[in-house]
Amino acid sequence: MSDLLLKNIRPIGGAPTDLLIRAGTIAAIGPDLVAPGVASEDGGGAIAIPGLVDAHTHLDKGLLGHPWYVNDVGPRLIDKIDNERRVKRDLGLDAHVQSMRQAILSSGFGTTVIRSHVDIDTDQGLAALEGVMETRRQLAGVVEIEIVAFPQSGLLRRPGTVELLDRAMAAGADLVGGLDPCGMDRDPKGHLDAIFAIAEKYGKGIDIHLHEAGEMGAFSMDMIFERVRALGMQGKVAISHAFCMGAPDWNMTQGLIDDCATLDLPVLTTAPPSREVPSLQRLLAAGVRFGAGLDGFRDTWGPYGNGDMLERAMLLGMKNNLRRDEDVAKALHVCTTGGAEVMELRGHSLIPGGRGDVVLLRGETLADAIVSHHPRPLVVKAGAVVARAGQSLRVAP
Repeated sequence: MSDLLLKNIRPIGGAPTDLLIRAGTIAAIGPDLVAPGVASEDGGGAIAIPGLVDAHTHLDKGLLGHPWYVNDVGPRLIDKIDNERRVKRDLGLDAHVQSMRQAILSSGFGTTVIRSHVDIDTDQGLAALEGVMETRRQLAGVVEIEIVAFPQSGLLRRPGTVELLDRAMAAGADLVGGLDPCGMDRDPKGHLDAIFAIAEKYGKGIDIHLHEAGEMGAFSMDMIFERVRALGMQGKVAISHAFCMGAPDWNMTQGLIDDCATLDLPVLTTAPPSREVPSLQRLLAAGVRFGAGLDGFRDTWGPYGNGDMLERAMLLGMKNNLRRDEDVAKALHVCTTGGAEVMELRGHSLIPGGRGDVVLLRGETLADAIVSHHPRPLVVKAGAVVARAGQSLRVAP
């Protein structure tokens, strides 16, 4: 944590002012601030926002630094899962190296917090977890990394995975992951009972991938709600993707939204153009904590993406048909403070007492900065400058 004085910046596109960070926390915001002995940076009238938050990604999956991967994988989810496991073996993919490359790239774009799902399976055991944990250690002070132990290849369909998830939590993973209880394992009760038991054992939260659409996804969500109520895990269970919440049946989806609000069950989206997604406006109106992430990118699943959460905010706005400037700003909120709230990081806002994670943007207005997403002039993590002109100060392996 560091001290830093940012001069002549426009918080959230407002009037020019100064911002003082002491010991990694925002100490003051106001004009003509003076802080003798504190390092100072002239913002040049740039817009300032809280650090971007990538609340759903896969640091261990990317192929950054490798030759272009020619994708000829079949259309089913299981096709992609089985292919990825094979390619990892063939390439000898090093989760530490790949996660360093992605995390450093994202830091240059202004991401200061990441939640990463990390594959735990019977092929590689805990190797991916160990690699990403080493990245977390090496990048402490540059970007915070929270790790979800994720059964990408299925939980019950591959015997031994439940035990590996338990070992992953004992080794230092932060949350328990799950994946399509009906569509993948075809045993929703067994799948959910297993991951909730592990979470309860270690006193940790859960983040479940739910690609299941329509009524199947709604059924899985209802079973999740039942367990949250029974175990008193309100606020500790998140659902990622939640494509079923984008179904055209308004009454069904509103019921799911209302239950998420009542149980304080956050939702995370990657705003994929190819799928129906939860409505940003309806979730925020109901008071549901809502975050966003890059998902995987430049990997065996697909070629798209570049590590920029500001671009993701634009895609989120496009997917939700947000056109008014004030509504475009809501998409940015989801990609900054909203994601931090999902991860229970308090004070991730530009307010006195807030976290000293600040990103400077070029643009006439906030909406202009979001849709133009020019290189970031400056990225600050807990009061320390970690990137300039769109480039991290750390060198990727």
